[in-house]
Amino acid sequence: MAEEKKETKKEEAVNEASVKEEAEQEKASGDSDHTDNKETGKAENESSVETAAEAGEKEAASEKTGSGKEEKGSVFSKKKEKKNKLEEKVKELEDARLRQLAEFENFRNRSEKEKSQMFEIGAKTVIEKILPVIDNFERGLAAVPEEEKKSSFVEGMELIYKQMLTSFEELGVKPIEAVGKEFDPNLHNAVMAVDDDSLESGTVAEEMQKGYMYKESVVRHSMVKVVN
Repeated sequence: MAEEKKETKKEEAVNEASVKEEAEQEKASGDSDHTDNKETGKAENESSVETAAEAGEKEAASEKTGSGKEEKGSVFSKKKEKKNKLEEKVKELEDARLRQLAEFENFRNRSEKEKSQMFEIGAKTVIEKILPVIDNFERGLAAVPEEEKKSSFVEGMELIYKQMLTSFEELGVKPIEAVGKEFDPNLHNAVMAVDDDSLESGTVAEEMQKGYMYKESVVRHSMVKVVN
């Protein structure tokens, strides 16, 4: 009986030792699995962090690139806009310069025309003052008797008269042709109408006062008699 009790206790001790050993093995195995899981989780976390960092860097680089492109495009747009404004300003200044040149040219042409007209008016005024002197020379020479025409005095008067006519021609003053010409109201001033069968109607029969022209304008109209 005592021996049976000893064996029973011995078996129980063996069983407890076996259970304890199994428990220690399970614990060791659990710790090992936990460590492996921990290391795996840590590696996964580190990989996830690295992936997130890389994604952040890529996103930042992308944003930087996009920002650089936008900034470059903005600078180019500003330069282009500035260039367009400068071109418009140059065009405006060129147009203003051309207008000023045209205005100056018109002013110069007007000034030259006015100057020419003023000179012509002044010349015609002087010529009008001298024409009565020419008329008196002509009347005086026409009244000289035939026997006195060879005298030195009359010849001197004729020379002065011819010299004045020559000076008139050099200035552009010339007498208007009248006798035998068709009456022209722009050149002739009809003061009398006469009958003359030898001439056609409307023809100048006689010149009572000689008319003169200065270049292309009439200084004095011819006073004439016109055939009916």
